[in-house]
Formats: sequence, structure tokens, C-alpha cells
Amino acid sequence: MLTKEFEIKKNFHTHGKFLELEKTASGEARAFVEMPKLKTLWFNTGTRCNLQCKNCYIESSPNNNELVYISAEEVETYLDEIDNENLDTTCISFTGGEPFLNHEIIEIISLCLARGYQVLVLTNAYRAIDKYIKQLIEFTIVYPGKLSLRVSLDHFNKEIHEQERGPKTFDRTLSTIKKLKEAGIGLSIAGRSLASQTRSEALQGYQQLMNDFLIDLQVADGENIVIFPEMSTSNNVPEITTNCWNILNVTAHQQMCAHERMVVKRKGAVSPVVLSCTLIAYDAQFELGTTLKESFKRVFLN
Repeated sequence: MLTKEFEIKKNFHTHGKFLELEKTASGEARAFVEMPKLKTLWFNTGTRCNLQCKNCYIESSPNNNELVYISAEEVETYLDEIDNENLDTTCISFTGGEPFLNHEIIEIISLCLARGYQVLVLTNAYRAIDKYIKQLIEFTIVYPGKLSLRVSLDHFNKEIHEQERGPKTFDRTLSTIKKLKEAGIGLSIAGRSLASQTRSEALQGYQQLMNDFLIDLQVADGENIVIFPEMSTSNNVPEITTNCWNILNVTAHQQMCAHERMVVKRKGAVSPVVLSCTLIAYDAQFELGTTLKESFKRVFLN
């Protein structure tokens, strides 16, 4: 287990929380999510990254190989299972690490596009992607509307962005975003809002950034962008009970694990495993088997 996930568990367990799978510390029934249909299948391409961001939830870095590079052959195995089990999955998505460090990423993307899937790739758009831009443009021409990239911009403020991602990353990333957009590649932004900022302020800030760099991408209305809040390993957060759906005015079906799964390959493992979502990569309790069929299980929000 890596440092950040250990810190989170230690903090929660100190308060007696998240110790039992089906019960909270107060003895209430823990909330859970069923998955009736697999709409999106994610693959973690490997946890190595050419950046080492301070707030990375999966602690990707040039040296982190806890999740090793997934191969095109392994991806194809799961695509075959989707066909064989008639799962009606429509989107195949990739995250990392930085996916464009995986030497088989172009072969993998090509494989998925050739089978008719929508393909989404999360990337930092910083250097590693550069040598593949020509091939990404070709994919866009051959498979119009099927490929999209979601580029991580830690903040619309250069100083805040580079505090997390390192010096000289801001302008270079925006230059690549502009190049990708002008090439006609489907594009969106993964951004972050500070605790002191509202969602509206964050959206306006990112839109102004796009305008300043003459990037023709509309994000102010919430389209073409995902805004993540600041997260902390030290907050004493509440556990989620079955009563919380009504309190929060949300449903289990709205949760990611109600229609998505992620495949990872751990260092030293013989085969990949399927996880409940993209955000919890190292905790064994969220492993749901080695096949997609096995992963159609109840997921407790522990």
C-alpha cells in the first residue's frame, strides 16, 4: 500500500470508521451500490507518470510501478468478454499514470476504435503525448467523433498549477491543448477548484484561461470540463449509510460504480483484476475478480 492511502485508512480507523464492510461505526447499515449494466470500462495503463503531482490520488510518478503497464493483448481479452457476455458496453476509457508512457497505447487505442467503441484517454498533455499527435489526428479522421482526450489542468492559475505539477508545466501543457484542439481532436479539461472557490468561479476561471490562450473550447457552462474539489487525507469524514441517499438527495444509480469498472495489473501479478472504480486503486477489498462477469457484485461504500 502506498503512503497516501495508508494515511487515509489510519485517519479513518483511528476514529473507528470504515472497519466493517457492511456496518458503520455506529452500527448502521452501510450504503451499497449494485451494477445492473457496465456502460464504461476503464483501464489503468500503469502508474508511471512523467510528472509527480503533490495531490495525485494514485501517487503516480516516474518511479511508481505498483500498477504495471497493461498490454494490448490483455485489453483485448476484456473486449472479447464484453462481446461474449453481451454486456452492451459503449465506452472504453484509459487513465494512469500517464497513458502515453505505455508503449502499446496506440495499438490499444486502435484496437478499441476498430471495435466501434467511444474511447476516452486521460492525459497530462505534457511532452509524453507529443510523439503520438500525428497518429491521434489519423484516428480522428478514420473514426470521426469516436476519440476524445481529457487533459488535466490542476488550476487555471499558473502559480497554483505549477505548485502541484512542477515548474514550466503550465504554458507547455496549454500549448499542446491548443495544438490538439486545432487538429480537430475531441477535447475536455479535468480541473480543480480550491476550497475557497465556488464551482461557478472555477468554471469562469478556466474559460478565461481558454480565451487568453486562444483555445476554442467552451467550458463555462460545465460542458467539456470536469471540476474536482480539493481533497484531504486528514478530514474526519462521515460514513455513508443507507439513509444517506435521501439525506443527500442522490441515488445509488448515480454513483460511478453503478455502471463503470476499472481493470488494473498489479506489480508481480499473473493477470489483471477488476476494481469497483478508478479512484481506489490499491485497496484489496475493492477487487471484484479477474473477469468482468465476476465484477457484477454489490459494492459497499467502505
